Amino acid sequence: MNTRILDCSEENLLYAAGIIKDGGVVAFPTETVYGLGANALDAEAVKKIFAAKGRPADNPLIVHISDLSMIEKIAAEVPPTAYKLAERFWPGPLTMIMPKSELIPSVTSGGLDTVGIRFPSHPAARRLIELSGLPIAAPSANLSGSPSPTNAKRVFDDMNGRIPALIDGGESEVGLESTVLCFDGGGVRILRPGGITPEMLSEVCRVTVDRGVLNELEEGAVARSPGMKYRHYAPRAKVIILRGSAESFSEYIKNNAADGDWCLLFDGSESVGDVPYICYGSSPDEQAHRLFESLRELDARGAKRVFARCPGTEGVGLAVYNRILRAAGFCVTDLEVVK
Repeated sequence: MNTRILDCSEENLLYAAGIIKDGGVVAFPTETVYGLGANALDAEAVKKIFAAKGRPADNPLIVHISDLSMIEKIAAEVPPTAYKLAERFWPGPLTMIMPKSELIPSVTSGGLDTVGIRFPSHPAARRLIELSGLPIAAPSANLSGSPSPTNAKRVFDDMNGRIPALIDGGESEVGLESTVLCFDGGGVRILRPGGITPEMLSEVCRVTVDRGVLNELEEGAVARSPGMKYRHYAPRAKVIILRGSAESFSEYIKNNAADGDWCLLFDGSESVGDVPYICYGSSPDEQAHRLFESLRELDARGAKRVFARCPGTEGVGLAVYNRILRAAGFCVTDLEVVK
């Protein structure tokens, strides 16, 4: 099929909503990354998402809504803490996992008895949901395993010929997928960090961070959230995270870089000699916004191996580290130990 690129006009959103209602798949912008959406209540429609992405069937999808009243159709039970978090952070980049209702097909939830629900803040995403009159299941709009797209061009690169339409809403604001949490007594457990940070959530309730955020899942473990089980967000190049000071980073590059190597730096002030590099930001917010686009740009430049400065883990930095850790297949070199 030919993939049409459409702007966010009411006419085009109405057209895209028609595709959703007819059981088709549409790529659309959100404040996090671009999503690949279909009717969450239609198993055959959802299967088209998995086919377009090449996504493993046991990787659950997030269901997007445009009104709080839609939760009652999707969730069999809504914890009281969920309403407190919704009042504070919705619409926004927060996904809450709850027991699913019978309306949610098994394929949407990856075979789990729970479902992740998100109320996006991007006006085009919300309007698309409203016009379709349906909750929309949507993972990121990229081929499975590759860096998530934060602009329409990157969606088109991966999805041209795989879907009928793509809504172009410009650059994604956050640049990383939503925070995903489940409920743990009166508190919450973060399964995937994002723009809503542990520090922000702790102002509402008790917060713990799941071990799977910074570690590989044990063999046979069930992934309760997207982004936990499989290699994700990865460019074709091999990524190696270097943890340490700018000085130790520069020394390591001087002694180990070879032809085809690139660096992923904070702001370019690091000394890397003649080794080519791309900067992904000196602050956690900049790093979140630019990480995926930087990884795709490294592929476009022909990088074979990438040495990446290791971000911090405060605030949204935890989400940045989570993504780059998975892009690197958990390959981290501690430079202070190397010394």
